[in-house]
Amino acid sequence: MKFDVEKLFHSFIRENNLDIQLSYIMPSGYEDAFGTFDITVKTLFLNKELLEKESEFKVLFYFYHELRHALQYIHTQKFPKPIRESINYVILYNGLCFKLVDGEWKTCRLVGNEEYFSLVYENLPYELDANLYARDMVKALLPKYTSDIESLYCSWLPQKSISSEEFSSIFRQIDSSINSDLS
Repeated sequence: MKFDVEKLFHSFIRENNLDIQLSYIMPSGYEDAFGTFDITVKTLFLNKELLEKESEFKVLFYFYHELRHALQYIHTQKFPKPIRESINYVILYNGLCFKLVDGEWKTCRLVGNEEYFSLVYENLPYELDANLYARDMVKALLPKYTSDIESLYCSWLPQKSISSEEFSSIFRQIDSSINSDLS
């Protein structure tokens, strides 16, 4: 690989005033993911085993995607309202949902099919933003792969949009479920 990910990581966190760590040991449940960022432990997790098999542009895409999440959590005030309102909610393809409450992830499950929850996940404002950011960063670093990068970016775009009203409703359902579990 032409780029030293650790060097890029340290440069990025220094330039963006982030106090986070890098780990290659994926958290439980994320073994099949390329990466994830967890604000509760201030750690960017990269799946080195999976990424070693991928092209340079793909590695950097997921790397910058997750770094964007770190920025979204740590410098939330710098982002538009839809990102600020959605950043504490995680909605997975199987309806498993999480909400960050007082620095701890609370969980619940919503009823619905995988196709719907995939659409919800792809439409989350912070996911749309992270994908766009990753695309732009990697295009700047690897312009010779512009069409491949664009294809990867487009593969993460939702087929249909979800309205802010629908997101508000989903977030209320999560809040209600988590609050009833906390009682």
